[in-house]
Amino acid sequence: MELGLKGKSVIITGGGSNIGFGITMGFAKEGCKIMVADLDEKQAGKAAEKAMSLGSPKAIFMKTDVTKLDQVEAMMKKTNEEFGAIDVLVNNVGWDIPKLFMDTDEKFWDKVIAINYRSVLNCSKTALGYMIKQNKGVIVSTGSDAGRVGEFKEAVYGGTKGAVIAFTKAIARENGKFNIRANVVCPGFTLPSFTDDVGPESARHLRRMAFTVEVVANIAKGYPLRRGGKSEDIANAMVFMASDASSFITGQTLSVSGGYSMM
Repeated sequence: MELGLKGKSVIITGGGSNIGFGITMGFAKEGCKIMVADLDEKQAGKAAEKAMSLGSPKAIFMKTDVTKLDQVEAMMKKTNEEFGAIDVLVNNVGWDIPKLFMDTDEKFWDKVIAINYRSVLNCSKTALGYMIKQNKGVIVSTGSDAGRVGEFKEAVYGGTKGAVIAFTKAIARENGKFNIRANVVCPGFTLPSFTDDVGPESARHLRRMAFTVEVVANIAKGYPLRRGGKSEDIANAMVFMASDASSFITGQTLSVSGGYSMM
């Protein structure tokens, strides 16, 4: 199947580690020009270098705190200057530490909301400014099944992901007339599959350290497909949602979670 992504410009927030690293590699294999926007410059640089080895004609990176609108605007300005367009935005940045809601506080709420939801507002608003002028574009955001069905110890996180889903439907309705599509991909339980795709500051690095082989095996028993997700699983769905093959799909939420949630 021809996906029509070769030569397209793609921004991937948090594209240096974990699922984001896998997404970066997925678009690289399709021959996309890539901007890796990440707080971890070392990981972002590694991802950009690897992307070019896999087929990206040009992959760059920029240290970006996506919770800060001015930094997002600077990153997208550079992307547009380097690539001549912003064809695809992947809102991938996310963060959480599982806690019972009654064990959380305002400081924790603010951080989870800023990283998981405010970042999507900042990046989407800025990207749409370019996409509307181009009369084309795709936004794909990383959601979570915690935002669809609720999840133990993820009340605040799940709330932000539910917000991302509702927000995405709204911007899909508002901007379809500009040939702009917006969708959400919701991973299930997904851990990095190799050590060099995770930065030390990543929350998923901390989670991986806590998940032994036995713990992961027990979690997998709760999934119809009897395994956890891999970054490639999420990347494949992201690439499809960004491609011409999904040109009549917008405002939708796709769970890539081994059947954990069935809507």
